[in-house]
Amino acid sequence: MLFNDLFRDDYQTELVRGDREPEYLPASGEQNRARIVFAHGYFASALHEISHWCIAGQRRRALVDYGYWYCPDGRTPEQQRAFERVEVRPQALEWLFSVAAGSRFHISVDNLSGDGACDESGFHWSVWRQADRYLQKGLPERAGRFLEALKTFYGTTGTFDVVWQREAERLPGPAPGPDEKVNRTL
Repeated sequence: MLFNDLFRDDYQTELVRGDREPEYLPASGEQNRARIVFAHGYFASALHEISHWCIAGQRRRALVDYGYWYCPDGRTPEQQRAFERVEVRPQALEWLFSVAAGSRFHISVDNLSGDGACDESGFHWSVWRQADRYLQKGLPERAGRFLEALKTFYGTTGTFDVVWQREAERLPGPAPGPDEKVNRTL
């Protein structure tokens, strides 16, 4: 509802529940609106797919699944590294959206039948750092609009910053070096 109210008319895009894997379908001759299809009604899937849409530029939004490749579960280490590089930005937005919605975020390396993440702790911290950079330097325009709508709807505007800083405490492995200090005390 929030996404569709914000973007259906301005961007001719709607969020719809799907019965299978998520996908993005650009507007076509028979479908005058682009559709972000999220998996099986899962809230986290909707936030993740919205995150990809918020990053995709106009050219990418004209392509099925934004023109990205998808290598299924069971990736080689090289394929997994490529996946993790591409997923840092959308998962960073998804994490912020989750905090704004009062929902628990679960990072996804999406490689359960493979070897998992190449560097799970490093991937978690990369996603957290990117999300924190977004907060410090600004989110993409559509992502900022959606984040504010979530905070307003879920009543998290006043608690968002505190909750966000606490998210760093859930990260595995060592904290960043001194030049990337995480403020854990509020």
